[in-house]
Amino acid sequence: MEIRKATLDDLPAIIEMLTDDEIGQTREDFKIPLPSSYVQAFEKIMADPNQELIAITDEQGQVIGTMQLTFIQYLTYKGGIRAQIEAVRIKKGQRGLGLGKQMILWAIERAKERKAHLVQLTSDKKRDKAIHFYEELGFKASHEGMKLHLTNL
Repeated sequence: MEIRKATLDDLPAIIEMLTDDEIGQTREDFKIPLPSSYVQAFEKIMADPNQELIAITDEQGQVIGTMQLTFIQYLTYKGGIRAQIEAVRIKKGQRGLGLGKQMILWAIERAKERKAHLVQLTSDKKRDKAIHFYEELGFKASHEGMKLHLTNL
């Protein structure tokens, strides 16, 4: 297994994983060729030094996992940096093998390298297994999150 920054060639596999669950199916649009909105978003992510789109590959070089890290500069905590983990996905058939744990532990180490004082993430309340997984890794539900959707896709 290799954990690395994603490339444009990885994008179709990443979008397919984002689509491959009950929640993702309602908001993503996986097809080949990919809609241009995904390519444009990928280019913006790659251009931003505080964003890291990560691909996890198997021994054959196939993308089997993904996540996005965002490093957020704050004034609080004496000008600290927070690392936000988003869009963690493992390809079907690869789940339950410990890859998710390896990914999150890698993300925590990456956050330390970037001098973050805190790693945070969110998970949809409908994802009971994911929430339990993060709790087992030491994450605590310390805040109540809120969202305001501005558009319907």
